[in-house]
Amino acid sequence: MVDNKYFCLSEEVEEISPSEGLTRKVLSYSKDLMVCELHFDKGASAAPHKHVHEQISYVVSGVFEATVGDEKSILKVGDTVYDPSNVIHGIVCLEEGILLDIFTPMREDFV
Repeated sequence: MVDNKYFCLSEEVEEISPSEGLTRKVLSYSKDLMVCELHFDKGASAAPHKHVHEQISYVVSGVFEATVGDEKSILKVGDTVYDPSNVIHGIVCLEEGILLDIFTPMREDFV
């Protein structure tokens, strides 16, 4: 995304593959907020990790097993998961799907 751009057209965004079976598009962002679209193949995962950013993930499609700290839950379309700052979290795709990830502040390591 270009600085000071109000609109983000998904077809114009470069898609990257941070790991096998997972692709990510960084959509709109400012210094305080970022939205990313992630496509998961069945069985793909985001390994347990932590970062200073707060994160909320919204399930657009598919089924996921999410872990935050010591808690696990199965998430389906319309569900969300909140990952607090510096708490270990991860996700495994049980049925091919799409997540919309929202971060605050933005992930400088993604741009």
